[in-house]
Amino acid sequence: MNLKLILESQKQYFQSQSTRDIGMIKKRLSSLRVEILNREDEIYDALYKDFKKSKFETYFGEIGIIISEIDATIKHISSWSKPKKVKASGLNFPSRDYIYSDPYGSVLVIAPWNYPFQLALAPVIAAIAAGNTVVLKPSEHTAYTSKLLVSIITNVFKPEHIKVIEGGIPETTILLNERWDYIFFTGSVAVGKIVAKAAATYLTPITLELGGKNPCIVDNTMSTQLIAKRLVWGKFVNAGQTCIAPDYLLVHSSVKKRLISDLKKEIISAYGENPQVSPDYPRIINTKNLSRLTSMLENSNVIFGGKSDPEDCYLEPTLVEDPSINSKLMEEEIFGPILPILSYTNEADISSVVNKYEKPLGFYVFSTNKSFYKKMIETYSFGGGTINDTMIHFGNTNLPFGGVGESGVGAYHGQLGFDTFSHKKAIVIKGNWLDIPLRYAPYTNKLNNLKKLFKLFG
Repeated sequence: MNLKLILESQKQYFQSQSTRDIGMIKKRLSSLRVEILNREDEIYDALYKDFKKSKFETYFGEIGIIISEIDATIKHISSWSKPKKVKASGLNFPSRDYIYSDPYGSVLVIAPWNYPFQLALAPVIAAIAAGNTVVLKPSEHTAYTSKLLVSIITNVFKPEHIKVIEGGIPETTILLNERWDYIFFTGSVAVGKIVAKAAATYLTPITLELGGKNPCIVDNTMSTQLIAKRLVWGKFVNAGQTCIAPDYLLVHSSVKKRLISDLKKEIISAYGENPQVSPDYPRIINTKNLSRLTSMLENSNVIFGGKSDPEDCYLEPTLVEDPSINSKLMEEEIFGPILPILSYTNEADISSVVNKYEKPLGFYVFSTNKSFYKKMIETYSFGGGTINDTMIHFGNTNLPFGGVGESGVGAYHGQLGFDTFSHKKAIVIKGNWLDIPLRYAPYTNKLNNLKKLFKLFG
Protein backbone atom coordinates (compact mmCIF):
# COMPACT_ATOMS: atom_id res chain seq x y z
CA MET A 1 0.00 0.00 0.00
CA ASN A 2 1.58 3.25 -1.15
CA LEU A 3 -0.59 5.54 0.91
CA LYS A 4 1.39 8.66 0.00
CA LEU A 5 0.62 8.17 -3.69
CA ILE A 6 -3.05 7.48 -2.97
CA LEU A 7 -3.42 10.63 -0.89
CA GLU A 8 -1.50 12.73 -3.40
CA SER A 9 -3.72 11.57 -6.27
CA GLN A 10 -6.83 12.28 -4.21
CA LYS A 11 -5.49 15.71 -3.28
CA GLN A 12 -4.89 16.57 -6.93
CA TYR A 13 -8.34 15.30 -7.88
CA PHE A 14 -9.91 17.42 -5.15
CA GLN A 15 -7.98 20.51 -6.24
CA SER A 16 -9.23 20.02 -9.80
CA GLN A 17 -12.73 20.90 -8.49
CA SER A 18 -14.12 17.71 -10.07
CA THR A 19 -15.43 16.41 -6.72
CA ARG A 20 -17.81 19.40 -6.49
CA ASP A 21 -19.55 18.67 -9.78
CA ILE A 22 -23.14 17.92 -8.73
CA GLY A 23 -23.93 16.23 -12.03
CA MET A 24 -20.95 13.92 -11.62
CA ILE A 25 -21.88 13.12 -8.01
CA LYS A 26 -25.45 12.22 -8.99
CA LYS A 27 -24.16 10.04 -11.82
CA ARG A 28 -21.74 8.17 -9.54
CA LEU A 29 -24.40 7.68 -6.87
CA SER A 30 -26.85 6.38 -9.48
CA SER A 31 -24.18 3.94 -10.67
CA LEU A 32 -23.56 2.87 -7.07
CA ARG A 33 -27.27 2.23 -6.63
CA VAL A 34 -27.37 0.04 -9.75
CA GLU A 35 -24.21 -1.81 -8.69
CA ILE A 36 -25.64 -2.59 -5.25
CA LEU A 37 -28.95 -3.85 -6.60
CA ASN A 38 -27.24 -5.91 -9.31
CA ARG A 39 -25.06 -7.54 -6.66
CA GLU A 40 -27.74 -8.00 -4.03
CA ASP A 41 -27.24 -11.75 -3.88
CA GLU A 42 -23.49 -11.29 -3.42
CA ILE A 43 -24.16 -8.96 -0.49
CA TYR A 44 -26.48 -11.52 1.10
CA ASP A 45 -23.84 -14.19 0.61
CA ALA A 46 -21.03 -12.08 2.09
CA LEU A 47 -22.98 -11.15 5.22
CA TYR A 48 -24.05 -14.75 5.70
CA LYS A 49 -20.48 -15.98 5.41
CA ASP A 50 -19.27 -13.32 7.84
CA PHE A 51 -21.78 -14.07 10.62
CA LYS A 52 -24.86 -15.81 9.25
CA LYS A 53 -26.97 -12.70 8.86
CA SER A 54 -30.30 -13.51 7.19
CA LYS A 55 -31.41 -11.99 3.89
CA PHE A 56 -34.18 -10.10 5.67
CA GLU A 57 -31.85 -8.52 8.23
CA THR A 58 -29.29 -7.79 5.53
CA TYR A 59 -31.80 -5.92 3.41
CA PHE A 60 -33.44 -4.21 6.38
CA GLY A 61 -30.27 -3.12 8.17
CA GLU A 62 -27.79 -2.85 5.33
CA ILE A 63 -29.00 -2.62 1.73
CA GLY A 64 -32.34 -0.86 2.20
CA ILE A 65 -30.90 1.93 4.33
CA ILE A 66 -28.12 2.59 1.83
CA ILE A 67 -30.55 2.71 -1.10
CA SER A 68 -32.68 5.21 0.88
CA GLU A 69 -29.59 7.35 1.60
CA ILE A 70 -28.61 7.33 -2.08
CA ASP A 71 -32.14 8.24 -3.20
CA ALA A 72 -32.45 11.09 -0.69
CA THR A 73 -29.03 12.43 -1.64
CA ILE A 74 -29.69 12.38 -5.39
CA LYS A 75 -33.06 14.07 -4.84
CA HIS A 76 -31.85 16.85 -2.54
CA ILE A 77 -28.15 17.40 -3.19
CA SER A 78 -28.75 20.35 -5.53
CA SER A 79 -30.62 22.27 -2.83
CA TRP A 80 -28.27 21.15 -0.03
CA SER A 81 -25.24 22.45 -1.89
CA LYS A 82 -26.62 25.86 -2.88
CA PRO A 83 -25.37 28.88 -0.92
CA LYS A 84 -27.96 29.80 1.72
CA LYS A 85 -28.87 33.47 1.91
CA VAL A 86 -29.25 34.73 5.48
CA LYS A 87 -30.46 37.98 6.95
CA ALA A 88 -27.77 40.61 6.70
CA SER A 89 -26.65 42.60 9.72
CA GLY A 90 -27.67 46.25 9.79
CA LEU A 91 -24.17 46.99 11.05
CA ASN A 92 -22.83 45.98 7.60
CA PHE A 93 -25.42 47.87 5.55
CA PRO A 94 -25.50 47.61 2.60
CA SER A 95 -24.60 43.92 2.18
CA ARG A 96 -25.84 40.48 1.16
CA ASP A 97 -24.88 37.56 3.44
CA TYR A 98 -24.55 33.87 2.58
CA ILE A 99 -23.47 30.52 4.01
CA TYR A 100 -21.47 28.40 1.57
CA SER A 101 -21.02 24.64 2.03
CA ASP A 102 -17.36 23.91 1.47
CA PRO A 103 -15.95 20.34 1.34
CA TYR A 104 -13.13 19.60 3.77
CA GLY A 105 -10.96 17.68 1.30
CA SER A 106 -9.46 14.29 2.20
CA VAL A 107 -11.76 12.19 4.39
CA LEU A 108 -10.92 8.98 6.22
CA VAL A 109 -13.87 6.69 7.04
CA ILE A 110 -13.19 3.81 9.44
CA ALA A 111 -16.11 1.36 9.45
CA PRO A 112 -17.16 -1.27 12.03
CA TRP A 113 -18.01 -4.96 11.67
CA ASN A 114 -21.53 -5.11 13.10
CA TYR A 115 -23.25 -3.50 10.09
CA PRO A 116 -20.24 -3.72 7.79
CA PHE A 117 -21.97 -2.73 4.55
CA GLN A 118 -24.30 0.01 5.72
CA LEU A 119 -22.00 1.69 8.23
CA ALA A 120 -19.22 1.75 5.65
CA LEU A 121 -21.19 3.25 2.78
CA ALA A 122 -23.52 5.68 4.59
CA PRO A 123 -20.75 8.10 5.64
CA VAL A 124 -19.01 7.63 2.28
CA ILE A 125 -22.17 8.73 0.46
CA ALA A 126 -22.45 11.82 2.66
CA ALA A 127 -18.77 12.65 2.25
CA ILE A 128 -18.75 12.52 -1.55
CA ALA A 129 -22.09 14.35 -1.72
CA ALA A 130 -20.39 17.21 0.10
CA GLY A 131 -17.57 17.17 -2.45
CA ASN A 132 -14.77 15.32 -0.65
CA THR A 133 -12.45 12.47 -1.59
CA VAL A 134 -12.57 9.39 0.63
CA VAL A 135 -10.35 6.58 1.86
CA LEU A 136 -12.53 3.85 3.34
CA LYS A 137 -11.15 1.35 5.84
CA PRO A 138 -13.67 -1.52 6.31
CA SER A 139 -13.47 -3.90 9.25
CA GLU A 140 -11.09 -6.84 9.01
CA HIS A 141 -13.53 -8.92 11.09
CA THR A 142 -15.99 -9.15 8.19
CA ALA A 143 -13.58 -10.23 5.48
CA TYR A 144 -16.16 -11.27 2.87
CA THR A 145 -18.04 -7.98 3.08
CA SER A 146 -14.76 -6.07 3.04
CA LYS A 147 -13.65 -7.71 -0.21
CA LEU A 148 -17.06 -7.08 -1.75
CA LEU A 149 -16.85 -3.38 -0.81
CA VAL A 150 -13.50 -3.19 -2.60
CA SER A 151 -15.06 -4.66 -5.73
CA ILE A 152 -18.18 -2.46 -5.65
CA ILE A 153 -16.29 0.78 -5.04
CA THR A 154 -13.65 -0.06 -7.65
CA ASN A 155 -16.34 -0.70 -10.27
CA VAL A 156 -18.09 2.64 -9.61
CA PHE A 157 -15.48 5.18 -8.54
CA LYS A 158 -12.01 6.28 -9.60
CA PRO A 159 -9.39 5.52 -6.92
CA GLU A 160 -8.56 9.23 -6.75
CA HIS A 161 -12.17 9.78 -5.66
CA ILE A 162 -12.78 6.80 -3.33
CA LYS A 163 -10.23 4.18 -2.36
CA VAL A 164 -10.87 1.15 -0.13
CA ILE A 165 -7.92 -0.02 1.95
CA GLU A 166 -8.26 -3.37 3.71
CA GLY A 167 -6.33 -4.57 6.72
CA GLY A 168 -6.27 -4.70 10.50
CA ILE A 169 -4.73 -2.69 13.30
CA PRO A 170 -1.37 -2.07 11.53
CA GLU A 171 -3.09 -0.62 8.46
CA THR A 172 -5.45 1.48 10.58
CA THR A 173 -2.49 2.82 12.55
CA ILE A 174 -0.71 3.81 9.33
CA LEU A 175 -3.85 5.58 8.13
CA LEU A 176 -4.28 7.47 11.41
CA ASN A 177 -0.68 8.68 11.26
CA GLU A 178 -1.44 10.58 8.06
CA ARG A 179 -2.89 14.06 7.94
CA TRP A 180 -6.57 14.13 6.99
CA ASP A 181 -9.04 16.96 6.56
CA TYR A 182 -11.79 14.96 8.31
CA ILE A 183 -12.02 11.60 10.09
CA PHE A 184 -15.25 9.63 10.55
CA PHE A 185 -15.09 6.63 12.88
CA THR A 186 -17.73 4.12 13.97
CA GLY A 187 -16.82 1.64 16.68
CA SER A 188 -15.98 1.23 20.35
CA VAL A 189 -15.31 3.95 22.90
CA ALA A 190 -11.79 2.61 23.51
CA VAL A 191 -10.79 2.83 19.83
CA GLY A 192 -12.68 6.12 19.50
CA LYS A 193 -10.31 7.64 22.04
CA ILE A 194 -7.33 6.45 19.96
CA VAL A 195 -8.84 8.02 16.85
CA ALA A 196 -9.53 11.28 18.69
CA LYS A 197 -5.94 11.39 19.94
CA ALA A 198 -4.59 10.87 16.44
CA ALA A 199 -6.90 13.54 15.03
CA ALA A 200 -5.78 16.00 17.71
CA THR A 201 -2.22 15.93 16.31
CA TYR A 202 -3.36 18.05 13.36
CA LEU A 203 -6.56 19.45 14.94
CA THR A 204 -8.48 17.34 12.43
CA PRO A 205 -12.29 17.57 12.84
CA ILE A 206 -13.92 14.23 13.63
CA THR A 207 -17.18 12.41 13.95
CA LEU A 208 -17.18 9.52 16.42
CA GLU A 209 -20.13 7.11 16.39
CA LEU A 210 -19.65 4.99 19.51
CA GLY A 211 -22.12 3.32 21.91
CA GLY A 212 -22.87 2.84 25.58
CA LYS A 213 -25.23 1.13 28.02
CA ASN A 214 -28.54 2.09 26.48
CA PRO A 215 -31.35 1.96 29.06
CA CYS A 216 -34.89 0.82 28.33
CA ILE A 217 -37.40 1.98 30.93
CA VAL A 218 -40.77 0.21 31.14
CA ASP A 219 -43.58 1.56 33.32
CA ASN A 220 -46.89 -0.17 34.14
CA THR A 221 -49.16 1.56 31.63
CA MET A 222 -48.74 -0.61 28.51
CA SER A 223 -49.46 -4.11 27.29
CA THR A 224 -46.43 -6.22 28.21
CA GLN A 225 -47.13 -8.45 25.24
CA LEU A 226 -46.58 -5.58 22.79
CA ILE A 227 -43.55 -4.38 24.74
CA ALA A 228 -42.04 -7.88 24.62
CA LYS A 229 -42.55 -8.15 20.84
CA ARG A 230 -40.79 -4.83 20.19
CA LEU A 231 -38.06 -5.51 22.74
CA VAL A 232 -37.19 -8.94 21.38
CA TRP A 233 -36.85 -7.45 17.91
CA GLY A 234 -34.72 -4.51 19.06
CA LYS A 235 -32.49 -6.48 21.39
CA PHE A 236 -31.87 -9.64 19.38
CA VAL A 237 -31.78 -8.37 15.79
CA ASN A 238 -28.20 -8.86 14.57
CA ALA A 239 -27.73 -11.06 17.69
CA GLY A 240 -27.68 -7.93 19.83
CA GLN A 241 -24.61 -6.56 18.04
CA THR A 242 -26.12 -3.14 17.47
CA CYS A 243 -24.76 0.04 19.03
CA ILE A 244 -28.26 1.40 19.72
CA ALA A 245 -29.80 -1.86 20.97
CA PRO A 246 -31.34 -1.75 24.47
CA ASP A 247 -28.53 -2.74 26.82
CA TYR A 248 -30.62 -3.36 29.94
CA LEU A 249 -34.23 -3.10 31.13
CA LEU A 250 -35.53 -1.08 34.06
CA VAL A 251 -39.03 -2.43 34.59
CA HIS A 252 -41.64 -1.28 37.05
CA SER A 253 -41.78 -3.96 39.75
CA SER A 254 -45.55 -4.42 39.34
CA VAL A 255 -45.21 -5.72 35.74
CA LYS A 256 -41.76 -7.30 35.79
CA LYS A 257 -42.92 -10.90 36.23
CA ARG A 258 -45.51 -10.59 33.46
CA LEU A 259 -43.02 -8.94 31.07
CA ILE A 260 -40.44 -11.68 31.65
CA SER A 261 -43.05 -14.30 30.81
CA ASP A 262 -43.98 -12.46 27.61
CA LEU A 263 -40.30 -12.01 26.64
CA LYS A 264 -39.73 -15.76 26.87
CA LYS A 265 -42.78 -16.47 24.71
CA GLU A 266 -41.74 -13.84 22.18
CA ILE A 267 -38.18 -15.17 21.84
CA ILE A 268 -39.56 -18.66 21.09
CA SER A 269 -42.07 -17.17 18.67
CA ALA A 270 -39.30 -15.32 16.82
CA TYR A 271 -36.52 -17.92 16.78
CA GLY A 272 -38.08 -21.24 17.81
CA GLU A 273 -37.19 -23.59 20.65
CA ASN A 274 -33.64 -23.84 19.28
CA PRO A 275 -32.47 -20.51 17.81
CA GLN A 276 -29.26 -22.14 16.58
CA VAL A 277 -31.19 -23.76 13.74
CA SER A 278 -33.24 -20.63 13.00
CA PRO A 279 -32.37 -19.08 9.62
CA ASP A 280 -33.13 -15.67 11.16
CA TYR A 281 -30.67 -15.66 14.05
CA PRO A 282 -27.10 -14.45 13.33
CA ARG A 283 -23.86 -15.44 15.04
CA ILE A 284 -21.43 -13.59 17.25
CA ILE A 285 -18.74 -12.06 15.06
CA ASN A 286 -15.83 -14.14 16.42
CA THR A 287 -14.74 -16.39 19.29
CA LYS A 288 -13.06 -13.50 21.11
CA ASN A 289 -16.35 -11.63 21.39
CA LEU A 290 -18.22 -14.82 22.25
CA SER A 291 -15.78 -15.46 25.10
CA ARG A 292 -16.27 -11.90 26.34
CA LEU A 293 -20.04 -12.39 26.36
CA THR A 294 -20.06 -15.79 28.04
CA SER A 295 -17.75 -14.50 30.76
CA MET A 296 -20.39 -11.88 31.54
CA LEU A 297 -22.82 -14.69 32.35
CA GLU A 298 -20.62 -16.21 35.05
CA ASN A 299 -22.38 -16.04 38.43
CA SER A 300 -25.42 -14.45 36.77
CA ASN A 301 -29.05 -15.39 37.39
CA VAL A 302 -29.82 -16.67 33.89
CA ILE A 303 -33.58 -17.22 33.64
CA PHE A 304 -33.72 -17.99 29.92
CA GLY A 305 -31.16 -19.06 27.32
CA GLY A 306 -27.47 -18.83 28.07
CA LYS A 307 -26.32 -21.76 25.91
CA SER A 308 -23.35 -21.22 23.62
CA ASP A 309 -21.41 -23.10 20.95
CA PRO A 310 -17.85 -21.81 20.43
CA GLU A 311 -17.40 -23.77 17.20
CA ASP A 312 -20.41 -21.98 15.71
CA CYS A 313 -19.81 -18.61 17.44
CA TYR A 314 -23.33 -19.03 18.79
CA LEU A 315 -24.94 -17.57 21.88
CA GLU A 316 -28.68 -17.96 22.24
CA PRO A 317 -30.97 -15.09 23.28
CA THR A 318 -30.46 -14.79 27.02
CA LEU A 319 -32.38 -13.13 29.85
CA VAL A 320 -30.71 -12.35 33.18
CA GLU A 321 -32.80 -11.28 36.18
CA ASP A 322 -31.67 -8.81 38.82
CA PRO A 323 -27.92 -8.70 38.13
CA SER A 324 -25.86 -6.77 40.65
CA ILE A 325 -25.24 -3.23 39.46
CA ASN A 326 -21.55 -3.94 40.16
CA SER A 327 -21.46 -7.22 38.23
CA LYS A 328 -19.38 -7.71 35.09
CA LEU A 329 -22.60 -7.77 33.08
CA MET A 330 -23.46 -4.24 34.21
CA GLU A 331 -19.96 -2.77 34.00
CA GLU A 332 -19.76 -2.15 30.26
CA GLU A 333 -21.80 -2.19 27.05
CA ILE A 334 -22.92 -5.78 26.39
CA PHE A 335 -23.10 -5.67 22.58
CA GLY A 336 -24.61 -9.12 22.31
CA PRO A 337 -27.80 -11.15 22.87
CA ILE A 338 -27.92 -10.82 26.67
CA LEU A 339 -30.68 -8.77 28.28
CA PRO A 340 -30.35 -7.90 31.99
CA ILE A 341 -33.69 -7.14 33.66
CA LEU A 342 -33.76 -4.87 36.70
CA SER A 343 -36.79 -3.45 38.50
CA TYR A 344 -37.72 -0.07 39.96
CA THR A 345 -40.51 1.34 42.08
CA ASN A 346 -39.92 5.09 41.75
CA GLU A 347 -37.99 7.63 39.69
CA ALA A 348 -35.19 7.75 42.24
CA ASP A 349 -34.51 4.07 41.48
CA ILE A 350 -34.28 4.89 37.77
CA SER A 351 -31.92 7.78 38.41
CA SER A 352 -29.58 5.69 40.58
CA VAL A 353 -29.04 3.24 37.71
CA VAL A 354 -29.07 5.48 34.62
CA ASN A 355 -26.78 8.10 36.16
CA LYS A 356 -24.23 5.44 37.07
CA TYR A 357 -23.17 5.27 33.42
CA GLU A 358 -21.84 7.62 30.78
CA LYS A 359 -24.34 9.27 28.43
CA PRO A 360 -25.72 6.49 26.18
CA LEU A 361 -26.19 6.47 22.43
CA GLY A 362 -29.78 5.17 22.67
CA PHE A 363 -32.58 5.69 25.20
CA TYR A 364 -35.96 3.96 25.26
CA VAL A 365 -39.15 4.38 27.27
CA PHE A 366 -42.30 2.25 27.09
CA SER A 367 -45.18 4.21 28.54
CA THR A 368 -48.52 5.76 27.63
CA ASN A 369 -48.04 8.34 30.40
CA LYS A 370 -46.98 11.42 28.45
CA SER A 371 -45.76 13.36 31.46
CA PHE A 372 -43.58 10.39 32.49
CA TYR A 373 -41.86 9.81 29.18
CA LYS A 374 -41.43 13.54 28.58
CA LYS A 375 -39.71 13.82 31.96
CA MET A 376 -37.42 10.93 31.07
CA ILE A 377 -36.49 12.55 27.75
CA GLU A 378 -35.80 15.90 29.40
CA THR A 379 -34.00 14.57 32.47
CA TYR A 380 -31.36 12.41 30.83
CA SER A 381 -28.74 13.20 28.18
CA PHE A 382 -28.37 10.69 25.33
CA GLY A 383 -27.76 10.52 21.60
CA GLY A 384 -31.28 9.73 20.43
CA GLY A 385 -34.19 7.52 21.33
CA THR A 386 -37.67 6.16 20.79
CA ILE A 387 -40.82 6.08 22.87
CA ASN A 388 -42.79 2.81 22.82
CA ASP A 389 -40.37 1.06 20.48
CA THR A 390 -36.64 0.56 20.03
CA MET A 391 -34.03 1.75 17.51
CA ILE A 392 -36.44 3.00 14.84
CA HIS A 393 -35.24 6.61 15.11
CA PHE A 394 -32.17 5.41 13.17
CA GLY A 395 -34.27 4.82 10.05
CA ASN A 396 -35.41 8.43 9.50
CA THR A 397 -32.95 10.34 7.32
CA ASN A 398 -34.49 13.59 8.58
CA LEU A 399 -33.30 12.86 12.12
CA PRO A 400 -29.69 13.25 13.28
CA PHE A 401 -27.92 10.08 14.30
CA GLY A 402 -25.07 10.49 16.75
CA GLY A 403 -24.00 10.37 20.36
CA VAL A 404 -23.07 12.74 23.14
CA GLY A 405 -20.18 12.53 25.59
CA GLU A 406 -18.66 9.04 25.54
CA SER A 407 -21.34 7.76 23.15
CA GLY A 408 -20.03 9.93 20.35
CA VAL A 409 -19.22 13.26 18.75
CA GLY A 410 -21.24 14.69 15.86
CA ALA A 411 -24.17 13.29 13.88
CA TYR A 412 -25.15 12.40 10.32
CA HIS A 413 -27.89 11.02 7.99
CA GLY A 414 -29.59 12.84 5.12
CA GLN A 415 -28.82 16.55 4.94
CA LEU A 416 -27.14 16.33 8.33
CA GLY A 417 -24.64 13.95 6.76
CA PHE A 418 -23.96 16.44 3.97
CA ASP A 419 -23.53 19.17 6.58
CA THR A 420 -21.19 16.99 8.67
CA PHE A 421 -18.71 16.76 5.81
CA SER A 422 -19.07 20.44 4.84
CA HIS A 423 -17.41 23.44 6.37
CA LYS A 424 -19.97 26.24 6.62
CA LYS A 425 -18.22 29.26 5.14
CA ALA A 426 -19.55 32.74 5.93
CA ILE A 427 -19.57 35.21 3.04
CA VAL A 428 -20.57 38.88 3.09
CA ILE A 429 -20.89 40.72 -0.22
CA LYS A 430 -20.57 44.40 0.58
CA GLY A 431 -22.41 46.97 -1.52
CA ASN A 432 -20.47 49.89 -2.96
CA TRP A 433 -23.23 52.43 -3.51
CA LEU A 434 -23.02 53.66 0.11
CA ASP A 435 -20.05 53.87 2.48
CA ILE A 436 -20.97 55.00 6.00
CA PRO A 437 -17.99 56.87 7.50
CA LEU A 438 -18.75 56.02 11.14
CA ARG A 439 -16.34 53.05 11.38
CA TYR A 440 -13.34 54.94 10.06
CA ALA A 441 -10.82 56.79 12.24
CA PRO A 442 -10.60 59.37 13.63
CA TYR A 443 -13.26 58.34 16.16
CA THR A 444 -13.74 61.67 17.89
CA ASN A 445 -17.41 62.25 18.84
CA LYS A 446 -18.47 58.94 17.22
CA LEU A 447 -18.87 56.65 20.27
CA ASN A 448 -22.46 57.60 21.11
CA ASN A 449 -23.53 57.07 17.51
CA LEU A 450 -21.80 53.67 17.54
CA LYS A 451 -23.70 52.67 20.69
CA LYS A 452 -26.98 53.74 19.06
CA LEU A 453 -26.15 51.66 15.99
CA PHE A 454 -25.44 48.55 18.08
CA LYS A 455 -28.64 49.06 20.05
CA LEU A 456 -30.58 49.31 16.82
CA PHE A 457 -28.95 46.46 14.85
CA GLY A 458 -26.71 44.50 17.26
